[in-house]
Amino acid sequence: MLPGISTEQLRSRLNRMVADGLLTRQRYREVPPRVDYELTERSKDLMPVLGALARWGYSWTWSSPKAGEEINIGAIFRLAPGLLAPAPGLRGTTEIAVQPGDGQGPEIYVLTAADGVVTVSERPAEAPDSRVSGSVDAWVRALGPEADSSELEYSGARELGETMVAGFADAAATTRAVAAA
Repeated sequence: MLPGISTEQLRSRLNRMVADGLLTRQRYREVPPRVDYELTERSKDLMPVLGALARWGYSWTWSSPKAGEEINIGAIFRLAPGLLAPAPGLRGTTEIAVQPGDGQGPEIYVLTAADGVVTVSERPAEAPDSRVSGSVDAWVRALGPEADSSELEYSGARELGETMVAGFADAAATTRAVAAA
C-alpha cells in the first residue's frame, strides 16, 4: 500500500520493474494471495545513486514536517546501503522499530553491517545484536538536522545501535557541509 497510487498503477509499475530486471517476483499460493518482490543485483547497483539523491534531499529540502504531513521514515531506512558508510571493522545487526501513531504494530527494518557495507531487510531479525525503537516523531528528530536521538530506546549492543543511527545524521551533516563550502 502506497498513499496516492492506485492498486492498478502500483501493479503496472512493479510489473515494469520486473520486466526491466530491477525486481524479482515470487507469488505464494496462499489465502489471501501474497506476492513478494526483491531487488535484483542490477537494482542494488543503484543504491549509491539513490544515496546521493537522499543526501541531496537532506542538504536542500529537509525541514520540519508540516501539520498533517505523512512521514515515511522507512524510505530513509531502505536507503541505508547507499547512505551509510560504516567502518570496515563494524559488524552486527541492528533491528529498527518505528512505532506508528495509529496503535498498529511497529514497522521493522534490520540493518546489518559487515565489511564496510550495510544491507537492509524488512523482516524481524531472529537475534539482533541491538535494537532501537521510537515513534515516528522521535525518528524524525533523530534522523533530521538536529540529530536528537534522546527519545529513542536502545537495547542490546547500544554502541552498535547508536553508530547505525548516527550514520544517517552524519550523511546529512556531511552533505550540508559540502554544500556550504
